[in-house]
Amino acid sequence: MKEWLEYAAVWLIVKGLGLLPRPAARRMASALTRFLYVLLPRLQKTAEINLRLAFPEWTDAQRRSVIGGMLRHLGWMAVEFARFPTYTRQNIEQMIVLDGHENFLEGQGRGKGVLYLTGHIGAWELSSFAHALYGFPLHYLARPIENRRIDGLVNGYRCLSGNQPIFKNESARVTIKVLKDAGTIGILADQNTMPSESVFVDFFGKAASTSTGIARLARRTGAAVVPGYAVWDEPLGRYRLRFEPPVELTRTGDEESDILANTQKFAKVLEEVIRKYPDQWVWIHGRWNTRPNGEPPVYDFS
Repeated sequence: MKEWLEYAAVWLIVKGLGLLPRPAARRMASALTRFLYVLLPRLQKTAEINLRLAFPEWTDAQRRSVIGGMLRHLGWMAVEFARFPTYTRQNIEQMIVLDGHENFLEGQGRGKGVLYLTGHIGAWELSSFAHALYGFPLHYLARPIENRRIDGLVNGYRCLSGNQPIFKNESARVTIKVLKDAGTIGILADQNTMPSESVFVDFFGKAASTSTGIARLARRTGAAVVPGYAVWDEPLGRYRLRFEPPVELTRTGDEESDILANTQKFAKVLEEVIRKYPDQWVWIHGRWNTRPNGEPPVYDFS
């Protein structure tokens, strides 16, 4: 019964936002994210700690402004997701435009596949969805949602434009094949990672447990690592899907040293984007939750 109720609530929200005119849906979704944020004090504390850690020089007013922007953009992204069934190659440019696409094409032109390096920035769900409508579908790494009905709904929407999921239990085999076939794999690389799959690198001046998956895949396959992210451009009135030049990898012959160095490069790329658009990153995630041995916790809510 609980699974059905959760699914029904998500279904109603998604369908409702998808039916409303976009401006009205944005207002409603932004109000909903603000309401939920007020009800979840742990998320409030996490966001406050993260912002104080990342921007110690900021005033409280600056941090509050960024949190307000973050909640607005989360609501807006929910609206974009809900409207996926209405988006086509003919109308997608009204919502999002390509910027620096020659950088993606350069990486693709190397012929060994592309690792699309991105994070929970701006409208990350829209970025890969729209890129597929522009003619460049990808495979994306996904964790199954515990509620299988919600999982089916979410991944069904994600795949409407031609993208395909790679779930964790099949990731190694499928990712190698996709890259061998010169395909593209999208990877969100800005979250805390379990120690067995990570190294500690500098992120906003503090050690952060970061996945080594992209560095290991790039080293093994020769795939190009191309940063990409979709951010709201206020003067343009649309999202801008921006691609940066492929990251030039460190290759010294020492595998673990190279993995550490390249993982640090990827983290620095994402940090620079977040610094440029701080109100469009998800500050409510416990990015610094895993700590090096002997270091006290960052999130002490006791």
